Amino acid sequence: MKKKKLDILYEDKFIIVVNKPSNLLTVATDKEKDRTLYSYVYDYLKQKNKNNKVFIVHRLDKDTSGIVIFAKDEKTKFYLQDNWDKFKRNYVAVVNGKVEKKKGVIKSYLQETKTHLTYSVNDKNGKLAITEYEKILENKQYTMLSLNLKTGRKNQIRVQLADIGNPIVGDKKYGIKKDPIRRMALVANTLEFIHPKTNKKIIIDIDIPTSFISLIDYNLK
Repeated sequence: MKKKKLDILYEDKFIIVVNKPSNLLTVATDKEKDRTLYSYVYDYLKQKNKNNKVFIVHRLDKDTSGIVIFAKDEKTKFYLQDNWDKFKRNYVAVVNGKVEKKKGVIKSYLQETKTHLTYSVNDKNGKLAITEYEKILENKQYTMLSLNLKTGRKNQIRVQLADIGNPIVGDKKYGIKKDPIRRMALVANTLEFIHPKTNKKIIIDIDIPTSFISLIDYNLK
């Protein structure tokens, strides 16, 4: 991803919302400092005005694509973070296998282990994670789900779907070896929030990647 191809979905003097591609970190790690969504947004804003600032509100996993919002001042950042669980955050995933129920709610307690970058579920010492889901399409091999987060735990969707026996296509971290579309089939496709200054509802929505649809169109039944 080149800086000039930053996909801006919404921008005003308080916030900027961008579409993060898969295989890109949101923020820097010890191993990767420069090639991050944050650095691209930072460079973009600094080119417009050297006094511009950017603040992280939330993150998406490296392999997840979709909507990410940044604040341009600390007050806006704290407002968005303090109200994060009140906003609608919708994802679409293609999972392995058929999901039995048309819609449902997954509740579990997630806790990161000390020895592995993974999570245990149903651990009362962990943090409660709640995800609502509804089937969109399915075929013999895969199911496309619409997912609405009620909490914002790290790797929440990935862990919970793997735990019910329907891991996300391409999610090698949680037990999937096959990678038919060369990416993880998870996208943050809708964000609805109340603007911190105008109090108006802002709705950001992006299309489901065509590669996701191609998985379902194949032998659709």
